[in-house]
This record gives sequence, C-alpha cells and structure tokens, in this order.
Amino acid sequence: MSPRARKGRAATRRPPARRRTRRPGKRRQHADDRLIGLLVAAALAVGLVVAVVGWLLAHWWVLIVIGALAVVAGGGWLYQKQQRARWEAVRAQGLRYGLPQLDALHHSRFEDAVRDLMRRDGCPDAVRVGRSGDLGADVKATDPYGRRWVIQCKHRRNGLAGSAVGTPDLQVLNGTARQVHGADVAVMVTNGRVRPAAADRRRPARHGRPLPRPSRAQRESTGVAG
Repeated sequence: MSPRARKGRAATRRPPARRRTRRPGKRRQHADDRLIGLLVAAALAVGLVVAVVGWLLAHWWVLIVIGALAVVAGGGWLYQKQQRARWEAVRAQGLRYGLPQLDALHHSRFEDAVRDLMRRDGCPDAVRVGRSGDLGADVKATDPYGRRWVIQCKHRRNGLAGSAVGTPDLQVLNGTARQVHGADVAVMVTNGRVRPAAADRRRPARHGRPLPRPSRAQRESTGVAG
C-alpha cells in the first residue's frame, strides 16, 4: 500500500466514541425522596413524643386525673356488664314458650329457642351450630354433670299438622351424634309429631334412646316440644 493511501485511510478513521455517564434514574430518585420523607416524619414524631412526655412530667397531676377517669369509666362498664348478665339470668329463668309461639318461629329461631332453654336449665355454654351440612347437630351444650348434649331440631311450620319426624331423621342423629360430635346424650326436638315407627325403637345399642311423646299440656308447660 502506498504512503498516500495509508495517509488517506488514517484520515478517514473516526475518533473513539466517548462513554456517556448514566444519570440516576427516576426510581432511585423517588426512593431517595421517600427515605428522606420518612426520616423527617420519624424525627418529628420523636420530637413530639419528647415534648408531650416533658409536658406531662411538668404537669404530673394530669396523669392522676386521667387515671382516675379511666378507673371510673372501667368501673361503670363493669357494672353495666354485670347488670346485663343478671338481667339475662332473670330473663332466662322465666323463659317459656307456648306451642303457638313455637309453631310461628322460623326454623333458625326455633334452634335459638332450644339453645336458650338449655341455658335456662343449667347449660351456660349452649350454642347453636345448625347450618347446612351440620351432620345432625343443631344445638350443643354441656350440663352441670359434664355430659355433652347434641340436639337436632326439627321445626314444622304447621305444628302437629305438619310432616312427622321419621326413622331416617333418628338414624342420622344416632349415627353422628356420638361418633362425630362426641355426644353423651343425643336428643331430637320437634314442635310436630313423631312417626310411631321412629318413636317405638327400643334398642339403644343401635338407635339410642327412644323419643318421648309427651302430652300437649306437658309440652306447653316445659316450652320444649319433644
């Protein structure tokens, strides 16, 4: 290659590109601004706490007044709670339902009524658990002797004129009350009637205790339809 050609080729070479310095991105800038804001807020909060503590130490009598008011308010709340508990106990002791009342209840309210009657009769932990897929348990309770009660409620809108409780209902109760719910006592409660084939079962090993069939007067006096 001639010297002239080499010179022309060297003249056409481009100078090396300069590296661009990257500026901090917007995300990093926002993060820094956020951090600064948090630090400022923390400093203000600490300053406010220090100022409040200093003021309270200088005015210590304010703490005594606040404490006295808190004691009075707590005592009033506790008194009201005790009064409500006493009133509920008095109301429960006099709780009764007549058959017309039971017939007019919704099935969920019927379960509530059975729960309340169990509480009245010495089972303060009685709770309604009836819902879809309850496996035969609508109300659970523990009596003063430590026995676990599992109650299935069968409400009939038409009362005695409604459909009767049959053997399948009793079989569901006895098949799940003890095995699934750990019941010591399994009970079927209804405001309607029971089919003779279901009520006359006399083999506790298979079907549990037979369902009683009290008279109408007995049912009205206890408030529970059995």
